[in-house]
Amino acid sequence: MTITMDKRNKIVKDLLNGTYVSLKTVVPIKHEISKPQLLGKALHTNFGVLIGITGDVRGKLVLSGDTAVFGSIGEKMFGMPLEGEMLASFSGELGNMLAGSLSTNIVEEGINTDITSPTIIQGDTSLSGYRQALHVTVGFDAVGDMDIYLLLD
Repeated sequence: MTITMDKRNKIVKDLLNGTYVSLKTVVPIKHEISKPQLLGKALHTNFGVLIGITGDVRGKLVLSGDTAVFGSIGEKMFGMPLEGEMLASFSGELGNMLAGSLSTNIVEEGINTDITSPTIIQGDTSLSGYRQALHVTVGFDAVGDMDIYLLLD
């Protein structure tokens, strides 16, 4: 099924807006979000989480950043420092919460999706093979920056 450019643009806009609402709902830290940009090359990261998106829209949601940023978000949310396996587990759950909230938010726009289990990314990693990639940077007050990518198939 081929979709029109207008329909595709609306879907992308709904995905971005759903992601913004999810951040406000899930992460209790004041933040600012950069203007979305198209990623014109492979995505490189050293730490993050990848959640697959299936259904009406296929792709991936990737959260990428320094382990200290993920750890600080976890500490703010749960009141205790996280490291090692606890940090990896929390990072996966953060991805789950954001992607699940995103799926819930966009169903109101008539877009039905489901999410996959989180995949933790550790070490020098390069992701490619997607049709379009959107990137925003989220600056969390007194915590640091996290990059969010919507990789659309």
